[in-house]
Amino acid sequence: MSADEPAMQLDTGIRSHNYYRNAVEKHWDPHEVDLEADREGAAELSEPAFEGLKQSLALFGAGEESVTEDLAPLAVVLEDINDQMFLTTQLYEESKHTDFFDRYWREVIHAEEKRRGQELSSPTDEKWYNEPYDELFERNEQAMARLLEDDTPENRARAHCHYHLTIEGILAQTGYYGLTLAYGENEPELPDLPGLVEGLKLVRSDEGRHVGFGMAKLKSLVGDGEVEPDLLRETVDELVPLVQESLAGDGGASSESGPGPSPSELADYAYTKHEQRMQQITSASEKIPDVEELTELEN
Repeated sequence: MSADEPAMQLDTGIRSHNYYRNAVEKHWDPHEVDLEADREGAAELSEPAFEGLKQSLALFGAGEESVTEDLAPLAVVLEDINDQMFLTTQLYEESKHTDFFDRYWREVIHAEEKRRGQELSSPTDEKWYNEPYDELFERNEQAMARLLEDDTPENRARAHCHYHLTIEGILAQTGYYGLTLAYGENEPELPDLPGLVEGLKLVRSDEGRHVGFGMAKLKSLVGDGEVEPDLLRETVDELVPLVQESLAGDGGASSESGPGPSPSELADYAYTKHEQRMQQITSASEKIPDVEELTELEN
């Protein structure tokens, strides 16, 4: 063990403990988000926009459920008690996110379908998902499960790249950002859905903390010389096309000609944020933002 290793371990332990405390202090209840105005706003959606909203909610609800199921192997292999404490909060928060999307479907989507005289839909219907989406989450599940069979620095790095950098850092954060813009007060062509926006704000705050934890673990692996930075880029680069294909033509509120942020705008947002994170992870002169910064909404 080098002279620098105890200091590095202490620093990462403090950071993980700070993430844990931040999660405790920022606790929220999915059932306390007021959805009354959303039930009224949904009635103003055109039929295509309503279908697009349902597809977006189904994609993200299923994603939250999937990552809730897949995180456990990481909690098994990480030895530090501070890491384990933080991961208990992440598992809990992923469950809350699943709960929020399920509640929104039952109380807003089903209410509007009844008003329109439509058959009640299910967010788990396979019609909402395409093959790239399924493959993205299957690869994530495999990367996490591999830790239980072969816990190497490289496999830990790949697991963090799948889970924290790609699914949470690119797919989820970018999608939530787009929905927030589309159904917030700055999009006049779509009705405001304040309950959805408030829920997404809370989810995004949690996800910022989760992404930061993954970034910190990856920076430690790179800084200690256990993995090469190229491994991170290669892993994410293989997954980005699946993210793009997962969301292409998903029927959401945004399109190149319709209301809300366009796909190209969202792609630019995702690229910029990802490159910032990679620079912070791989550059010895840059630091991971502190937990308060990570949990703030990104402009």
